Amino acid sequence: MYVRGRLKFRVKQIVYVAFSPDETVMEFAYPKEERAALVASDPGKFSLPAESDLRFSWARSQLGALDATEARELVVDAWRMVVPQKLSRAYDLTHPDGPG
Repeated sequence: MYVRGRLKFRVKQIVYVAFSPDETVMEFAYPKEERAALVASDPGKFSLPAESDLRFSWARSQLGALDATEARELVVDAWRMVVPQKLSRAYDLTHPDGPG
């Protein structure tokens, strides 16, 4: 779904991943209490969300700095934050080599 030029992925009403219009930035659901550590781990790759989004469990990354495996893991982990645990467990059963 596109909202104001940004591609957003959601489960029901909850967005878990969004891409900037130029596809250089990926924003994703991420636990608020772990964001600072993520950004500190690689500030060239990760940053806090816009000030207006700090209240949400959200982080952002420079898409070009992520390899395909890392990007996939971030998307799957973000998805896990918004789906029922039963669905997350079912995913693990069908993707044994995947993240998580």
